[in-house]
Amino acid sequence: MTKAQRGWVYRPHKSSVNQVLPSIKAEVQRKAEQLIGETLKPRHLKPPPITTTFNYIVDIYTKWYRHYFYFCAKYCVPGSNALTPDFEAKFARLEYTGHNHFNLSFRRYTEEWIEIHSNLSIDQCFAAIRDDPLFDP
Repeated sequence: MTKAQRGWVYRPHKSSVNQVLPSIKAEVQRKAEQLIGETLKPRHLKPPPITTTFNYIVDIYTKWYRHYFYFCAKYCVPGSNALTPDFEAKFARLEYTGHNHFNLSFRRYTEEWIEIHSNLSIDQCFAAIRDDPLFDP
């Protein structure tokens, strides 16, 4: 048997094109909070049912992870045999592509992200989340 040959391989540093500036993060967060407060919460948050065994939404919020911005829904799990009292489900994802543009994806029931819009401004992304039923939590 012979040994595999080893050698040096060039590995460049990660590109800074996907790093989001704090000013962009703040603007996106501010506009997202406005969208959630004015549209998403009134549309999707309902009073908890009196007797039910079905999950229901108790909160809608956002969070950043690297260059992704997620819209999340927190569900309550009623019932005595629930493994956990609540869980989080992400339903929309904005991926920063640079120059104040984003790719917009929704989460399929198989937990796969499907990109349906690319290279949109933040206002176009939020209009799609507001109007398109694919982004309902």
